[in-house]
Amino acid sequence: MNIPQAIRKCAAIAGKAWLIGLLGWRATAVAQEMPSSAATNSAEADQAWRETFKATQSPMPPKEWSEQKPSPQEVIDFYVAAAVKGADKAKDFYTRFPDHPKAAQARKAEYSLIAIAVEHFGDTNDAPRLAELRKQRLSDPGLSDNERFQIRMDAAKQLLNQNTPDMDKFLQETSALQKDFPQRPEVYPLLLMAASSADGETARKIAQEVVDSSAPDDAKQQARGLLNKLDALGKPVDIQFTAVDGRPVDLAKMKGRVVLIDFWATWCGPCVGEVPNVKAAYDKLHNQGFEIVGISLDQDKDALTGFVKEQGMAWPQYFDGLQWGNKIARQFGINSIPAMWLVDKQGNLRDQDARGALEEKVSKLLAEKPAAGP
Repeated sequence: MNIPQAIRKCAAIAGKAWLIGLLGWRATAVAQEMPSSAATNSAEADQAWRETFKATQSPMPPKEWSEQKPSPQEVIDFYVAAAVKGADKAKDFYTRFPDHPKAAQARKAEYSLIAIAVEHFGDTNDAPRLAELRKQRLSDPGLSDNERFQIRMDAAKQLLNQNTPDMDKFLQETSALQKDFPQRPEVYPLLLMAASSADGETARKIAQEVVDSSAPDDAKQQARGLLNKLDALGKPVDIQFTAVDGRPVDLAKMKGRVVLIDFWATWCGPCVGEVPNVKAAYDKLHNQGFEIVGISLDQDKDALTGFVKEQGMAWPQYFDGLQWGNKIARQFGINSIPAMWLVDKQGNLRDQDARGALEEKVSKLLAEKPAAGP
């Protein structure tokens, strides 16, 4: 999911309060960096600063929003306009009063507000402006190492979150970041995020680089899981466990049947939304040789067992209470759920994205004739 899509989803779910908090937090943080007791140049400049400071704060939402809920796009447009307006005001201030003690602060406010518009709200119109502001900020010899690192990290994230990511440029930037900031582990989760969304060979290359690097052990383990995931297609899946209800499960002993491996959790809205589809496929095709193995990323065992019973989910569930640290999920590089894998009657993994057309895909695999014996 790219940044504009994510923000639209957040807007729909969390509403305007979340967006106000996001805008206000970064703008206020930069606007209050310098002591309020700094000397002023003139009454005119002081008044201009007060107006600038006000313009960098989150605006009150339109009154009509209390009567009619705005669409996610209306919310985004409103706050993008507010961010750009505040940035313009900040630029006007430091341009008119370059020697004022608050001029440097105004420059930071402009950068932060345009970054909000572009990075968080998907404002592509101001992307060139953000790129230029980054260059200006990075050329400042007084910039701290932490600020310099964060600006470059934000630039790398923006490359990754484009509708069509420039993966070569992204990898160049992250490689340079690793070289210039070898003690900063934040680069590795970003690389793993890139690997998860890249094509097979690029994903494999990135994951292997993380494994071979000085990354923290947790990042290396995630990279190994991703490599396992990339290597799993077309091969047998080694999964054995005792289900939460005591049943033994071994995929190697389920040959001759089509098996769905369903990575999910009761706290995952999209996962819960898929349950009726999964159950319908199971009820219809189970007698024809369709099985399901659930891999639950839940933490609360009672929540899992209660939900399974309530929904009539007859298939076994793996549970270890570790959520994203789930042993099987980590083994196969699962970093988003629901994730639905299909294993054919020969015991080989055939599909790592069965969501959306589950019944049709299962039916096709059930219709396949077993391979001839030796």
